[in-house]
Amino acid sequence: MTRIFSGIKPTGHLTLGNYLGALRQWVAADQRPDEALFCVVDLHALTVEHDPARVRRLSRQVATLFLASGLDPEKCTLFMQSHVDEHTRLSYVLECTATDGEMRRMIQYKEKSARAQASGEGVRLSLLTYPVLMAADILAYGTEEVPVGEDQRQHVELARDLAVRFNQRYGHTFTVPKVTLPKVAARVMDLQDPTSKMGKSGGAGPGVVFMLDEPEVIRKKVMRAVTDSGDGGVVYDREARPGVANLLDVLAACTGGDPAALAERYSGYGALKRDVADAVVELLRPVQERHAELAADPAAVEKVLREGAGRARELARPVVDRAYRAIGLLEP
Repeated sequence: MTRIFSGIKPTGHLTLGNYLGALRQWVAADQRPDEALFCVVDLHALTVEHDPARVRRLSRQVATLFLASGLDPEKCTLFMQSHVDEHTRLSYVLECTATDGEMRRMIQYKEKSARAQASGEGVRLSLLTYPVLMAADILAYGTEEVPVGEDQRQHVELARDLAVRFNQRYGHTFTVPKVTLPKVAARVMDLQDPTSKMGKSGGAGPGVVFMLDEPEVIRKKVMRAVTDSGDGGVVYDREARPGVANLLDVLAACTGGDPAALAERYSGYGALKRDVADAVVELLRPVQERHAELAADPAAVEKVLREGAGRARELARPVVDRAYRAIGLLEP
């Protein structure tokens, strides 16, 4: 049995990219026969300026969308990161294993700190160190596989490096995890800027399709998607034709087709966009309906999270206690 861990930050409303690149993959491939843990990593949302009430609201919404997407608490463990103290307990021990240089080389730290400085905000220390907390999220459970997008590969590689280094210095303690990337639509791009990832933190931009967008809103966003200049027709070419390629990737992910083969069906952008819009609306319809049912019963979602946190603590505590002993701390 392979143990899997992955999570999503509640820093914005979940997008079509989150669903195609993560949630649907988790439901289809990662719940069983593997032992899987899926977490709302709410502590990671505190590394930048935020509204506390919004973080709470989005944390609940993300957990509800986990369930609405088909994650079954009978088959996997769903929980809130901040409800399991072992994450922060292990994070400090791993900070004592990591180096300042490793943290400052993290691509997301460079990008986010630059944006914060450009807007006149201070850069929080947690923004520098949160990759270590992410490593703790993973290593606390003896995780073997981490299904994430390509943009998170560097963070999982850090977790691997810290596990190996800790094991070499203090004795074998951690399982060394590996990254698993989704085969299709690993990165859904912004409909207005197909060279940038469709990000949930991008506000309410016209290029971002959110999982809870109304059908007509989805159609409008897709129909206004940027295509590519020139008269080359509908061709699947990620480098030369990123706008069209993004639409074909989305259509392929929704219908199970091949992007290049799908391109041959279309002579113009209009028909392609209509089919993409229809496919996205139908893909998200059952998720939205289930979300509405679950949102009407928040106590049921809270029960799932409470029981999931209890299960997660049972799995993580022995690993973290072992790490404390290995690094030289006395048992209480």
